[in-house]
Parts: sequence; structure tokens; C-alpha cells
Amino acid sequence: MPNPVRWGILGAAKFAREHMGPAIHAASGAELAALATSSAEKAAPFQAFAPGLRVFDSYEALLADADIDAVYIPLPNHLHVEWALKAMAAGKHVLVEKPATLQAAEFDQLIAAREAAGVLAAEAYMIVHHPQWQRARDLVQGGALGQVKHVSGKFSFDNRADTGNIRNRPETGGGALRDIGVYVFGGARFVLGAEPEVVSAQIEWENGVDVVSDVQARFPGVLYRAYVSTRMHPYQEMVFHGDKGVLRLTAPFNPRVFGEARLELHQAGPAGAAGQVLEERFPVADHYKLQVENFGRAVREGAPYPCPLEFSRGTQEMMDQVFAVATDL
Repeated sequence: MPNPVRWGILGAAKFAREHMGPAIHAASGAELAALATSSAEKAAPFQAFAPGLRVFDSYEALLADADIDAVYIPLPNHLHVEWALKAMAAGKHVLVEKPATLQAAEFDQLIAAREAAGVLAAEAYMIVHHPQWQRARDLVQGGALGQVKHVSGKFSFDNRADTGNIRNRPETGGGALRDIGVYVFGGARFVLGAEPEVVSAQIEWENGVDVVSDVQARFPGVLYRAYVSTRMHPYQEMVFHGDKGVLRLTAPFNPRVFGEARLELHQAGPAGAAGQVLEERFPVADHYKLQVENFGRAVREGAPYPCPLEFSRGTQEMMDQVFAVATDL
């Protein structure tokens, strides 16, 4: 494609190596042009799928390169704001991993820097780019469930054995809520098109990070309940329950790893009938690649971006509320 967005990645993170790097390389309208790492060993797997990749030995050197249009930032959580601000100051468009910040107020710095630099900056919140989530939003807001009364979200995996993982370290902004709570919170906000008030939360802490959390909240006219954990058997699900139907997402957050993305729409039949279940499948959609392509269209064509910083700020506000009201589990 003429005039592709030329991407650089700050750091050779495992997630960038396994998911976002290949997605940038495969995306239409994108070119994976550069990687910043001082380790030739860590750079080698990136060069294996992107042979023309240039490697810089520092983040600053990559940001100083005029040939780089956009940067993807997969650094540990506590470094996201610092390097997003530096990238925007260098005139780069920015896609920063979630959570983009550790406090909602920090989003104001990112938004101000975005406006001052005249660039696109966004949190890498890939699920809203997936057609299953866009379909779920259209069904719910289009009245397929009638009046939604209850929403539930569940997301868990077990990483207790990986003691050095940044998700298990408080000094790097670890914990289950920041890693995966953003999905059960932001997913509900995206589909409902509304904002919540957190009512209560219980958190189990381990070595200074949250490892199990149970949250109750209220959206306008809707009860909400969710749990996330990094100490439980892998599972994920989102359910939207209305007075005329139920919508269930079976692999809402990382389909193709957890399973096939599938929507189940349970609707009532005529009086006395059991009703019907309509199923929609999305076997090949890659939300990481779609995210990069949407980002590129926003940069090159001025297309609306599905997940602006203002949306991500709302999810972080919900996160802040959870931490503020939580009691120990």
C-alpha cells in the first residue's frame, strides 16, 4: 500500500514478539520498520518475521528517527505514561499497551500531549476492534435483548509459577485488575454505551498485587458483577441479560488462544415456547491486526478511531473506583 504507517516498537517484550509485532507486520497499510532493544538475542525473533527490521540500541534513538511514524509501547505498566509522552513530544503517533496509565488523572497528561503534538495516541485495547464486540454492541443497543437488566464478566488465568512476571510485581504496576480487569470493565462500557458506579469490591492480595477481585457496580438501570484472577483456572465469558434475551460471548478477550470467538443470542419464543438460540462465529478475525489497520486509517485518512483516549480514561476511572472501595477478600 502506498504511504504505509512505519512503526517502531519500544522494547522486545514477549507480547510484542508473539502478537503485536506479527500483527503490525501483517496489517494492511503498516510497515514494521524498527525495534528498540540493546539485546541482539531479543531482536532476532523479530527479524525472523520482519527481515528488513532496523534495530536501535535505545528508545531515544528510535524516537529520534524521522523515518518512524508511529510507535507501539509494550513496556511494563509503570513506564507507559513516561514513554508515551516522550514519543508524542518526538512527533510520533502512539499506541501504548493497556493499562495506558495507573490512575485516571494521568490520562489528562496524555490527552493534552496528543492535542499539543497533533498526533494520534491511543491505548492498545484490541477487543473493541473485533467484530464480535461490534456486533454485541449493535445487538444490545439495537434492542435485541429488550431492556438489559444484568451484565456479568469473568476472566481468569493462573500465573503464580511465574514469580518474576511483571504482572506479579507491585513496582511495575502488576496485578490482575490492571492486566485483565480492563477487559471486563471496558467491554461492558463499550456494549452498553454507559458509565458505571462501583458499589463494592473484594480483593485478595498476594505480595502486594491483587490476584483475585470480585466487583459489583451499577450502570443506569443495569446491575453488574465481574471477577478477575491470576490465580484461577483459565476462563473467560461476558453475558448481557435482558428481559427479552441473553447474549453470551464465549471467548471475548483473546479468541484464537482461548477458543473461537462466538456469540450466542438466546431469545424468547411465542408464549409457552422455549425460544431459540442464534449463534454467530468469528473464526478468523485477528483483533490485533484490525487494531493496527484502524490506527493506520485514522492516521492516514482521518477515519474515526474506535478507542480514543477518552474512552480508555473511563475504564481507568472504574478501576480507580474499585481500588478506592475494595475490602480484603
